[in-house]
Amino acid sequence: MNQILIHEVGPRDGLQVEAAVVPTELKLDWIRRVADSGVDIVQVGSFVRGDKVPQMADTDDLFRLLAKESHRALLSGLVLNEKGLERALEVGVSLICMGVSASETHSRKNTGMGTEEAQRRIITTALAAKQAGRKVQVSVQSAFGCGFEGPIPEERVLGIVAAYLEAGLSAISLADTAGHSHPDQVRRYVRKVLELDPAAEVTAHIHNTYGLGMASVYAAMEAGARAIETSFGGLGGCPFTKVAAGNVATEDLVHGLQRTGQRTDIDLAALVGVSRDVARHLGRELPGCVYKTGPIAAKVTA
Repeated sequence: MNQILIHEVGPRDGLQVEAAVVPTELKLDWIRRVADSGVDIVQVGSFVRGDKVPQMADTDDLFRLLAKESHRALLSGLVLNEKGLERALEVGVSLICMGVSASETHSRKNTGMGTEEAQRRIITTALAAKQAGRKVQVSVQSAFGCGFEGPIPEERVLGIVAAYLEAGLSAISLADTAGHSHPDQVRRYVRKVLELDPAAEVTAHIHNTYGLGMASVYAAMEAGARAIETSFGGLGGCPFTKVAAGNVATEDLVHGLQRTGQRTDIDLAALVGVSRDVARHLGRELPGCVYKTGPIAAKVTA
């Protein structure tokens, strides 16, 4: 495997389903610490309606404040439509993420549009973001299954990927929104995307709803995925899917990588510290493991 990139999505995917809104200053503290830990990308928030997703109501403010600072990580933001892109461009988001759900039901619940209409609009919006000089990542949500519809036909997923590639959008995330993926499926899908375009930059976004999250992440990396999206403490879940459950924990993945000599540039202790603070603030244990157990000490060699 080449060095895998870590895209921390805790401030967005991790917090979006929480009922009690986290104060902006506390979010800023968590984002700053993760962004300076050595991970590659941090997703600050999503440009959605605050009345629909209250945790994301301060996304514009977060970016304005963070734009005044210097961080090791690239900062990303999620947009769902043209209005969201306008807001993202206005506050200077460097990496703009957007996507289409392969599930018709999830697409309508999440965006108010069916898959076909959402695909047309997202491709147009993504091209506008590129024209504005921004980096763009497009995703296929519910790529591995849907809590409402069950299995999603593979050809539907690859059809969306092919449409992205035809439009010149080659940074593609395969998102396991409902957590239905299993390692063989993830491995196969990543390889099929790379067969369509060997130069594609594939990201895997895996939820751990049914306990196969880390196994699926490793399958994605072995198949050639360039980046993995994870969340501090394993927090998160889509509020518009049937069973919202957390992501693979960032510190768990980094711990596993470091045990084999990879990504030793990332400050694992800093990530663990953030997850412990998040758990303390929320008043409950998070799904992640390493922030509770502590890491296994590295072997000292003579």
